[in-house]
Amino acid sequence: MTLNAAPPPRDDLSSRVAETAIRLGALALVLIWCFQILQPFIIPVVWGVIIAVAIHPLYLTLTNLLGGRRAIAAALLITVLLALLMVPTITLTKLLVQNVATLAEQFRQEQFVIPPPPEAVKNWPLIGEPIVKMWSLASTNLADALKLLQPQLKAAAAWLLNVAASAGLGMIMFVFAFVIAGVLLAHSASSYQLAHGIARRLVGERGDDFANLAEVTIRSVARGVLGVAVIQSLLAGLGFLFAGVPGAGIWTLLCLISAVVQIGVGPIVIPVIIYVFTSSDTLTAVIFLIWSMLVMLLDNVLKPLLLGRGVDVPMVVIFLGAIGGMLLSGIVGLFVGAIVLALGYKLFQTWLNMESLSR
Repeated sequence: MTLNAAPPPRDDLSSRVAETAIRLGALALVLIWCFQILQPFIIPVVWGVIIAVAIHPLYLTLTNLLGGRRAIAAALLITVLLALLMVPTITLTKLLVQNVATLAEQFRQEQFVIPPPPEAVKNWPLIGEPIVKMWSLASTNLADALKLLQPQLKAAAAWLLNVAASAGLGMIMFVFAFVIAGVLLAHSASSYQLAHGIARRLVGERGDDFANLAEVTIRSVARGVLGVAVIQSLLAGLGFLFAGVPGAGIWTLLCLISAVVQIGVGPIVIPVIIYVFTSSDTLTAVIFLIWSMLVMLLDNVLKPLLLGRGVDVPMVVIFLGAIGGMLLSGIVGLFVGAIVLALGYKLFQTWLNMESLSR
């Protein structure tokens, strides 16, 4: 005769449930606590990973030239890249400070003069008359023109103050990110194994493919978005200096921001072209116009060449992921959004292939 096992006592079952709940609660508390402790370092670590992946080919080349000295190669590469980034940044910052100081002094002494608008501007369709009205008011009575733009100027001033307040902390975090990138490069073999091991645990046998996809996507976005933005803004800045545009550093910075957020340098460059035609000689204005047109069209040539290079994903997927991620999470979202959307696209493609094979 077979006897059925007696069910556990109710009190014993309740105690086990309570013990499991306490353990899970304690584990959740520890994980939340760890996240709060590490939260200030998440952005620098993410940037460090992005930088390390983006410059890894350069690191391998330098390591071979140095006879396999990984630590020396990583330290040398990070030092050179930091110098290449910091020198233009410091130069641009000095130029910005000088431009702002000059503008403030001109306003204080009432020496800031805006030339009257050309007659041809009045004939522009739709926008000609409003531009001429505001431009004429600014050229005759700048104080009244600024009063009309007071809400917009207050918003712009608040934004600039926030940017200036966070610039110092941002630079410190960026340097810290480069240090993290150097450590990751010096231990690139173990970092590679860790990343692929995590990918295999999450995805399974195709984990290596997805890890490689994330790697090439980071490099693609670094070249196709940030690289193109830096090239465009630097070339635009050279044009501003050649044409003698006042506040060239400010306009260059605005071009960089506009290019990174994928608006393009056109909204910044076109008003400057109009100003140069009204204030400079014809030859300088024509040369600046041709140069500016080439700069504005440059991204149409470079992005198709660089953005989807080496990625087995349509360029539009990378582009939409970069833009959507940036709108959601800022500059880091450029990379995170592109990676997530590319991985999602590959997962969806794999699911479709599995469905077709099952039939």
